[in-house]
This record gives sequence, C-alpha cells and structure tokens, in this order.
Amino acid sequence: MDYKSLEDKAESAADFLKMMASAPRLLLMCLVLEEERCVSELAEVTGMRMPTVSQQLALLRAQGLVSTRREGTTIYYRLASEPVKDVMAMLYKHFCADAEIPVAKHLETLDAG
Repeated sequence: MDYKSLEDKAESAADFLKMMASAPRLLLMCLVLEEERCVSELAEVTGMRMPTVSQQLALLRAQGLVSTRREGTTIYYRLASEPVKDVMAMLYKHFCADAEIPVAKHLETLDAG
C-alpha cells in the first residue's frame, strides 16, 4: 500500500474514532450492538432524556455509524456496518464484559477468527 493511500485511510479511521469518542454515543452504540432499539427504549435504559438520545443518534446516523428501520411511527436504530460492529464488540469485550448487558453475539465471530 502506498503512503498516500495509507494516509487517506488513517484520516478516515481518525474521523470514525472521533465520532465514537463520546461516552453517551458509545453507550448508545453498545446498547444497539446486540439488537435494534427505539429512542424511548434507549432513553428508559440509559436515563437520558429522549431529546438527548435523539440528538446523539442523529449525529451517529449522519456519520454512518447507525442506521434505521421504521415501523409505523417508531424508528429503530442498529449499528450500520461490520467495521462499527467489530470496534464496538472489541470495546465491549475489554470494557463492558462484566456489565449487566447481554454478551454480544458479534463477539463470537471475533473470538473465532
């Protein structure tokens, strides 16, 4: 790989990590690692106000870290890509494994590889 290509990839990775470098956003992404959830459910679990949850999810969606599915008037959020799932699964494994959050199925594929 040539240096310019590596430099471009490093910039992309840095932007990716900057967006994730927020405790509320990491918490929300951790909660949607295992299954998709709606804003009201995330607000209830985290204790954050619904507008705060919505704002953080909007930032994550704008950066392509979460995606959505609409069912009637309810919007469900999930992690948007394999790279996001991989990073969140590794963070979960190293920082959250003892938390009372269900173990992510995605970890099994990382541990097997």
